[in-house]
Amino acid sequence: MIGINSDITERKEYESRLEHIAHFDALTHLPNRVLLADRLHQAMAQAQRRGQHLAVVYLDLDGFKETNDHYGHDTGDQVLVTLTQRMKEALREGDTLARIGGDEFVVVLIDLEDTSACLPLVTRLLAAAAQPMHLGELILQVSASLGITFYPQTQDIEADQLLRQADQAMYQAKVAGKNRYSIFDAEQDSSIRGHHESLERIRLALEQGEFVLHYQPKVNMRSGKVIGVEALIRWQHPGKGLLMPAGFLPVIEDHPLAVSMGEWVMDAALIQIERWRAFGLEMPISVNVGARQLQQSDFVERLKAILAAHPQVSPASLELEVLETSALADMVQVSQVIEACAQIGVMFALDDFGTGYSSLTYLKRLRVALLKIDQSFVRDMLDDPDDLAILQGVIGLASAFKREVIAEGVETVAHGTLLLQLGCELAQGYGIARPMSADQLPAWVAAWKPDVAWSDLRLSLNQE
Repeated sequence: MIGINSDITERKEYESRLEHIAHFDALTHLPNRVLLADRLHQAMAQAQRRGQHLAVVYLDLDGFKETNDHYGHDTGDQVLVTLTQRMKEALREGDTLARIGGDEFVVVLIDLEDTSACLPLVTRLLAAAAQPMHLGELILQVSASLGITFYPQTQDIEADQLLRQADQAMYQAKVAGKNRYSIFDAEQDSSIRGHHESLERIRLALEQGEFVLHYQPKVNMRSGKVIGVEALIRWQHPGKGLLMPAGFLPVIEDHPLAVSMGEWVMDAALIQIERWRAFGLEMPISVNVGARQLQQSDFVERLKAILAAHPQVSPASLELEVLETSALADMVQVSQVIEACAQIGVMFALDDFGTGYSSLTYLKRLRVALLKIDQSFVRDMLDDPDDLAILQGVIGLASAFKREVIAEGVETVAHGTLLLQLGCELAQGYGIARPMSADQLPAWVAAWKPDVAWSDLRLSLNQE
């Protein structure tokens, strides 16, 4: 019987050691990842029941690797053991301190009335980690970077997500200078994730052909001729209907997707020129080029490749519009691109002219064929003397530098009449036509005639 009892005792001791190894860190005897997960789940359930908060703190030591490398692993181990004892003393009974690897620890702070209640404890943890240690003849000092997140949150969240949030916040503390804490911003993270999801959805839409071009006519109000159209992108969203560019273009503005979309627009415009030509309609198209696309070092080569895929279309049928502010971002590079494109027959227009830092110097350096007066000046020119003065100035500049000028935002007959009197004949805007689908354009072109007031003005000016 004594032998049997001895065997049972040894087996139980062995099982107990295995249990300890499975759930505790061998060096510090703190809970490991496995036990931490269990404790965190229990703490989350308790917080829900009691209507309280808990905090998850991810702690990473600053300068520990250097200490470990310089003084050896034995000294490094002594540092970890000493710090463990100090941090345990800084916490309350019921809180959990776990070591999850190397110099990384996780703390679960429970029974918090509100999120701010954790801050005194966090401050104590920082102080405990930064206190100098006397190890034999050595005096060593490290510090800690802490990331904090809370539970519950406005959205349902799992334990592993809390750990990831705290880890992200800890990284922010490191970036901000170490030896400090950072609190995870759930709202900002949601915004970032939403932004990422939006990017992926736009990428998918591009692959699946959900984008379409609509076209707004540009006319000569004096002669009545339709001189071209501006291509405007729309998203034919399967669930939300037709979306305007303001709903998706800002998402990709600083992303490589902006280049892919810009090149898709160019290609789609050239295809449309071919289709209209088959119906007997010769119609140049202007497309907008974003700053990101224009700044590509191989912009001209890529443009040539797109044009080469449509050998039946003259490069002169494609006009590129660049925002004035984008052109100014890198004057030298943009002027070189404009020159190179002019050599292959593709001309540039300077869009939203007057909104940037207009000067004679850069107008002279940029070989743009056309200046587009920003619609904000055109829209208010009938009532605002300042806008009218700017308009007169731009038209005068265009004439002096032998550039054509077109007014955007012509909404009424009166707008067109005043522009004609100022010497601006080219225009686009809702007073002429709203953007329309490709199949609507031929009929509109066939039917369009300038307003009688513009025709009468033309006749009176001719007689003078």
